[in-house]
Amino acid sequence: MKYSQLVGKTKKEISSEEESINAQLLIRGGFVQKEMAGAYNLLPLGLNVVRKIMAIIKEEMDAIGGQEIQMTTLQNAQPWKDTNRWSDDIYDIWFKTELKNGTQIGLATTHEEPLGIMMRSMIQSYKDLPKYVYQFQTKFRNELRAKSGLLRGREFIMKDLYSFNTTMEELDAFYEKAKEAYTRIFKKAGIGDKTYLTFASGGTYCKYSHEFQTVSEVGEDTIYIDEEKGIALNKEVYIDEVIKELGLKKENLKEAKGIEVGNIFKQGTRFSIPLDIKYTDEKGEKKDVIMGAYGIGIQRLMATVVETYHDEKGIIWPESIAPYKVHLIGLNMEQSIMQQKAESIYEILKSKGLEVLFDDRVETKAGEKFSDADLIGCPYRVVVSAKTGDKVELKKRSETEAILVDIKHIEDHLR
Repeated sequence: MKYSQLVGKTKKEISSEEESINAQLLIRGGFVQKEMAGAYNLLPLGLNVVRKIMAIIKEEMDAIGGQEIQMTTLQNAQPWKDTNRWSDDIYDIWFKTELKNGTQIGLATTHEEPLGIMMRSMIQSYKDLPKYVYQFQTKFRNELRAKSGLLRGREFIMKDLYSFNTTMEELDAFYEKAKEAYTRIFKKAGIGDKTYLTFASGGTYCKYSHEFQTVSEVGEDTIYIDEEKGIALNKEVYIDEVIKELGLKKENLKEAKGIEVGNIFKQGTRFSIPLDIKYTDEKGEKKDVIMGAYGIGIQRLMATVVETYHDEKGIIWPESIAPYKVHLIGLNMEQSIMQQKAESIYEILKSKGLEVLFDDRVETKAGEKFSDADLIGCPYRVVVSAKTGDKVELKKRSETEAILVDIKHIEDHLR
């Protein structure tokens, strides 16, 4: 992509209402545009990051047997009434609307109910199970106060996977696979060393659920970490009984703030009983299907990476989810010979299969180009100028020193 043609440019100033680092940097960097509180448009740079995150997640969900589908955002009220979650007094984050005929419908906050109804028509026998179904789908949540930029939105993309099993033992086995897959996802996204499997309340579903909490000063949750064991407790279950049950010692637990980047629940028969999702076992007896749910907010994960990896100049993207691997800067572009040289190197980098954002602007000064590159935060900066001669200047975003390299050998340096 040539920067001169890019939809969405860097900004020096943004609204003072944006207090969070993630929103400030993502808006200033041209990744997102704010539509309203809690709702952000994804611009090309932001969409590149989101798609890379989704690709990582998809690979891991497929690896544990997940099948991808796409469900509707519009949801019928009846299944939610059946599970006693339609009333705003009980489930208070609904966005609801009406059809022309007066029928009330909801905008998806999650998909246990509609997916349960869909799977009910597909599950008859034990031979139809297990099934693991997931999607990347827009969710709507009527948060009282959307805050912290993209960390808490009213509209966002979620990866939600749901498991359908015959027994709790079968669910337990899959649940462990999901835990491992989530650990790999956050490692691949660049925050694995700061993210902890965290025991949390299971609510009405089970004794415990599990969250994946990334340590951050801007986190909304208080967690207690056992660094040696690599696990944590959410404050809501931080009691002596639980600490003892998990084989932990209070003196080994360190308090920290965390951002919840993922969660998994063993739901058991919480939804299958009211929705009448049953299967016939080997003896011909009707049994309730055992369910589980596994979620990751995509924009929230992107925002968490920004909160985790940035400096005073801008974002520092991990290579795995960066919008482009290389930010190519052409200097002295008012000279036709330098334009030709920069264009030539752009074509060489592309021919090597590298993702390149090429700052081809002619009248923009060098300092502004460097500032924009630091703000956008691609892993590598390559500079072509009259001073670099037959070579190019290569600098890693996370480092301070640059080196001169022959373009023929740039791949070796980028590895």
